[in-house]
Amino acid sequence: MTAPPAAATTDRSLPRRTRVPAPRGLVTASLSVLVAGLLVLHAAVPNTLGHLGSLLESFLPWLGLAVPPLLGVALLRRSTIALVTLPLPVAAWLGLFAGVAAPAADVPYDLTVVQHNVSDENPDPAGTVRALTAVSPDLIALEEVTEQALADWSAALSPAYPHTAIQGTVGLWSKYPVSDVRVVEIRPRAIVDDWSRGMRATVRLPQGDVAVYVAHLPSLRLGWTHGFGSTRRDGSAEKLGAALAAEPSQRVLLLGDLNGTLDDRGLDPVTSQLTSDRSDFAFSWPAPAPLARIDHVLARGATVTHVWSLPRTGSDHLPVAARIRL
Repeated sequence: MTAPPAAATTDRSLPRRTRVPAPRGLVTASLSVLVAGLLVLHAAVPNTLGHLGSLLESFLPWLGLAVPPLLGVALLRRSTIALVTLPLPVAAWLGLFAGVAAPAADVPYDLTVVQHNVSDENPDPAGTVRALTAVSPDLIALEEVTEQALADWSAALSPAYPHTAIQGTVGLWSKYPVSDVRVVEIRPRAIVDDWSRGMRATVRLPQGDVAVYVAHLPSLRLGWTHGFGSTRRDGSAEKLGAALAAEPSQRVLLLGDLNGTLDDRGLDPVTSQLTSDRSDFAFSWPAPAPLARIDHVLARGATVTHVWSLPRTGSDHLPVAARIRL
């Protein structure tokens, strides 16, 4: 005789495991916090690996474009946590760039200047000069002025700007007398060829003398092997910063293609000594679809009251104009 099968038993004393679903929109909320953190703490992003910190700072305003898609996803998901965290990147962006959203103030000024990398392949110097002089500047600084094209630039500019200073591939055209012109050595160590992209001159204005620097820092290279290649640019910025620190004049202007934005830490040796206006993005590069202001007008002992970009010329950069209060 066989024994009856044992009855199945269950331990009803053990609680069932129940899965608690993750809050809806957690990924979206995390991305909002990340964007806010990058905006506020961009200086904490290390530059040791491919100069990622400088790369982020070069395009910092564009992080604001993350907000509309994050808002769309939060609404689509009907996520409370995503909607609650969304004001964080908005507040962070406004904290950095709120001045751009405000109407431009009508501030008195004494001087108008124009800065432009004209490109060594510019096919229309005369047309470019017409665009630059449309705002009636007192000073015009140019970079990438080749020896072959110098006569064309001088012919177009000299009638209205008879006072000129040229050193290497950078030049200054002025309505006012220019003196004490000299080279500023900003060549980075890695460049051994003939390379002259910095100069300093004294301009005698009705309000008094001002030291004017014109500079063109090395270009950046973005690639898989070296990342955001700013090493040469950074080395050149250090030399320019040292020259500015040694400048005895109380009033100093710097006009140039610095190949970096005001937020880029690689330009700290320069931007820690001189200031500019941030009431307009004034993006200057690349000309077909400007993404960053890498052409600058900065001052010490004077105030840059407004900076704005001018219409496109035959260059891959847009010209930048500025008003100065002395």
